[in-house]
Amino acid sequence: MDGPEPKKGELLIAEPTLTGDVSFNRSVVLLAEHNDEGSIGFILNKPLDYDISDLISEIHVPFQVFNGGPVEQDNLYFIHNVPHLIDDSIEISNGIYWGGNFEKAVVLINKKMITADDIRFFLGYSGWDSLQLHQELSSKSWVVVQNKYKSSIIQKSTNAFWKEKMIELGGDYLLWSNAPENPNLN
Repeated sequence: MDGPEPKKGELLIAEPTLTGDVSFNRSVVLLAEHNDEGSIGFILNKPLDYDISDLISEIHVPFQVFNGGPVEQDNLYFIHNVPHLIDDSIEISNGIYWGGNFEKAVVLINKKMITADDIRFFLGYSGWDSLQLHQELSSKSWVVVQNKYKSSIIQKSTNAFWKEKMIELGGDYLLWSNAPENPNLN
């Protein structure tokens, strides 16, 4: 691998060359785990057409659900910034936590003690085996950047997020920021 070792809590920005990849085209992924066994992340900018109350009848708040990635899309995952409210959470980094006591989270969401600014739900996750992410980084499929948003990443806009990151990267990436998602439609 050419660049520095990615760390959990960092963002993976899909290179513009990933246009043929349905799951990861124009994705921004929060790396939730990275170790010798593999990596796990959640796509932050792919909202689905339904909300959490469509999936979990006990939740009475219409929080958006996102496509977390192509692995286990029949399972629900969540990240949040309220570990003092949700027991058994796992810290990713910078005040962002993964999972925890789901039943308690449901109660607190319904009591409006947890808001959409505090939690984000995903169907599925993005996963790489022990060497797969390294290979993808070596083949320039991803750009690794720091999560400058820290725990407020949950509130970050969704649809324009990849474009914003292209503009921040500058240089040749600026050209891609305004290109159509499918270059064949240009």
